[in-house]
Amino acid sequence: MPIPIPYLSFDGKCAEAMRFYEQALGGKLELLLKNSDSPMAAQSPKEHADRIMHARLALPGGGMLFGGDCPPQMKYPGIHGVGLTLNFDTVEQATVAFKALSQGGTISMDLQPMFWAKIWGMLTDKFGTPWIVNGELQAVYAK
Repeated sequence: MPIPIPYLSFDGKCAEAMRFYEQALGGKLELLLKNSDSPMAAQSPKEHADRIMHARLALPGGGMLFGGDCPPQMKYPGIHGVGLTLNFDTVEQATVAFKALSQGGTISMDLQPMFWAKIWGMLTDKFGTPWIVNGELQAVYAK
């Protein structure tokens, strides 16, 4: 079965957001394709030439994060109804990522112990992306 890859939409902030995630998560930005550099450049309005058609960020451990700026014919709805969860092997890794992602964002649940992880927290970053961060998952059993 394929592994789902989150694809984030932005309203002209994709390049900035993906560079932020690259730094915050220790990833490698493999592709940042502008509309003007794509095979569809002629169909893109000039005012959207520098917007990102597709971005690809490789994350440590084999995960991926994709993104792009909303196409000009679509209204940007913002990100809603979903949160991206990151599970880290250690509390320290989770803490570093949480602090990095929260820069300029809003923390909704600060890092704290929870029954499913030694530490967890929730935030929305400065680009409007909701994150759930877990450190050292613990076994959970149903009764």
